[in-house]
Parts: sequence; structure tokens; C-alpha cells
Amino acid sequence: MGLVVDVVAADFAAAEDAVQEALIEALRGWRTDPPRDPKGWLVTVAWRKFLDATRADSARRRREDLLDQEPAPGPAAGVDDTLQLYFLCAHPSLTPSSAVALTLRAIGGLTTRQIAHAYLVPEATMAQRISRAKRTVAGVRFDQPGDVATVLRVLYLVFNEGYSGDVDLAAEAIRLTRQLAAVIDHPEVVGLLALMLLHHARRAGRIAPDGSLVPLAEQDRRRWDTALIAEGIGILQAALARDRLGEFQAQAAIAALHADAPTAEETDWVQIVEWYDELVRLTDSPVARLNRAVAVGEADGARAGLAALAELDGSLPRYTAVSAYLHERDGDPVTAARLYAEAAHKASNLAERAHLTRQAARLNARREP
Repeated sequence: MGLVVDVVAADFAAAEDAVQEALIEALRGWRTDPPRDPKGWLVTVAWRKFLDATRADSARRRREDLLDQEPAPGPAAGVDDTLQLYFLCAHPSLTPSSAVALTLRAIGGLTTRQIAHAYLVPEATMAQRISRAKRTVAGVRFDQPGDVATVLRVLYLVFNEGYSGDVDLAAEAIRLTRQLAAVIDHPEVVGLLALMLLHHARRAGRIAPDGSLVPLAEQDRRRWDTALIAEGIGILQAALARDRLGEFQAQAAIAALHADAPTAEETDWVQIVEWYDELVRLTDSPVARLNRAVAVGEADGARAGLAALAELDGSLPRYTAVSAYLHERDGDPVTAARLYAEAAHKASNLAERAHLTRQAARLNARREP
């Protein structure tokens, strides 16, 4: 902690990242060339890295200040430097995963911890990945932009962090994806745009006046943005008509089924399970399999959902929360309360932790005489 305070007291998260990167460089270089003043070397290198990160974050915030709170509807007017930077960071000399991590850190403004959580890896592993990416592109000519798939992955993760995390980047991600859709004819670009619009349309209903999370089934659907839903569904239908299915189109189809249901009870869970089957086939993603278990539980009953869940790795983020929900639906409030409390302890943000704690308290209160 003392070294972090030496670097900067004003921004703990950025300072932590800077110190971590400096330590990684020390581990790599000190074996062959140790400095005469180790602490001075660490403070100097960490301070430089902090300044670089702060400048990048300030530039990002200036771009966000130019935006309205909500993304403007319709096609984007043109392409700005931000989107070009996304393509440049997705350099061909980098692996896709390293390019995504570097772009999220350098341009998206996310911390190493946030990126590691998105990738389901330890923070130290992600820090090393970002450092390797920086070394790889150091000194190379940025005249070979990266591919569309990598840029889409970056935009998707930036939107997810803005939609559910600590930093509000959702509107910026939608703006950039609109720009990309205006200049590139690619079904997955519009698939991602549709997915973002459909999720963003429900944003007002996700948070109660007291700041607590509102589960999808309990949201006031009158607060959803019907114009964004209609736009998202229209874009998705046009993309699906091209018969070039990709993961973002499959995810958008699931979001469209949720958004199009007049009530939670009228949700077409059978069709949602079918789309999750397509998504698993396309990606083999453990997160998709986890969400599929929830859908199976809704379509075929909690026992079927628990059976699908049992096939997955219990260390997956939100696995315990899903297990709690399915056990509650299966009529086992004791197990559900215990699992909700366990899931709350594992939750990555305060709002989610508070929601899960309330769920555990609600079930425990029912058992009291």
C-alpha cells in the first residue's frame, strides 16, 4: 500500500495498475540488470505508467463529455478517430485476446481488474497479457489495422462494462458500433448493434429508485424504450435474413425475445433455449451454457435447469447465484438461501452483492417463527 500512496493518492485504481505493471517489468528485467535504487526505480516507472494511463483516461472522458447521455438513433454521421484507434490497437502482430485487452486498457479506459473479470482470468494473468501486448507493438508501424472480429469483441466488452459495471461506456460503445455499421457491410456488425440497442432499451427498468437491481421478471416494462426495441428488432431481422448467423446475432435474438414479451410470464422460453443451443454451437462459451441452464429451468422446470447446471464448472462467475435461483424454484428455500448468501460473497460489484443478500434475507425471513 505504501508504494501505491507514493505513486498517487488521488486515483487508487489507476495507481494500482501502474504499480502492478512496474512490478512486472521489474520481475522481467532485474534478473539481468538490477537497479541501484530498487524503490526509486519502481516509483519512477510506476509514475510514468500512471501518467500514461491518466492521459488515456482523460482523453476518453473528453470524448464522452461530447456525447448525450443516450445514444442518438439512426445511422452515424461519420467515423471519428476513436474508431480508427480501435482498429489500430487490434494490430495483426497481436493475438485477438491480447489486442482486445490492450484496447480496453488503452482506449476503453477499463482497469486491469475489470478486464480480467470480463475474461474470467486472474488479475495478474491479465496484467501480464497487457504488458506483453505493449511490448509487442512497441516500435512497430501502425499501418496495418486489425480485423473486424477483434474490434467487435472490444466494443462488446466495453458495452458490457458500461451496461453492468462501474464505468458508463454503453452509449459510447453504441455510437462507435453505429459508425462501424455505416462503413462496413458485415452481418455481425449489425448483429452487435442490435444486441446493444435491445439491452440498452431495458436500462431504465434495471435500477430501482433506491439504486438496487431489479431482476428482469420484475422490471416495469413501461419504462423500456420501445423505439430502441423496434430499431434493434428491425436491424436484427435484416441481419438474420442474410443467413450468415454469428454469435452476436444469436445473442440479439435472445434479447429480442425478452424485449418483445408483453409480460415476463409470456416470454417464449422454449425458443430462447433453441437460440442458446445455437449460441453454444457457435461459441462453446461457458457463460452461454450457464445462461442456457436458466432458460432450460424456465422452459422445462427447475429440475431440468439444475441438471443442465450440474454439467458446468462450479467456479464460473454467477454459477452459485443461478444455482440458488433454480433451487428456490424447485421448492428448496433452505438451500437457496445458503447459496444466495454464498453468491453475494462472491459478487463482483456492490449492487449485485446487495441484491443477492436481500434474496437470502427474504428466504431466511420466511423460515422465522
